[in-house]
Amino acid sequence: QVQLVESGGGLVQAGGSLRLSCVASGRTFSYYTMGWFRQVPGKEREFVAAISRSDGRTDYVDSVKGRFTISRDNAKNTLFLQMNSLKPENTAVYYCAGHGGYSIRTNAYNYWGQGTQVTVSS
Repeated sequence: QVQLVESGGGLVQAGGSLRLSCVASGRTFSYYTMGWFRQVPGKEREFVAAISRSDGRTDYVDSVKGRFTISRDNAKNTLFLQMNSLKPENTAVYYCAGHGGYSIRTNAYNYWGQGTQVTVSS
């Protein structure tokens, strides 16, 4: 079992930046592929980015490529999502999640944080 706590969300103007963090506790953080997902009311939770356990492999949804960067610090049990050039359509609750294999499918992830709200104003 791993517990995940996100932080770093907030209100930002379009074109601005935010850095989300997700601190893990419990089982060894480095065992897990980690991902960021987001959800808006009335829609399904969707994949944003994923990073493998140790070899640096990353994947992104097309709409954030070149603007968002996922990274992790295994020594500090922390996952990050640097979000630049934010757009109003990026407004959502952002969740971090952990998975024992490697996947970009939402339903493959076993462990979830409580989410952090990101609001981008136009």
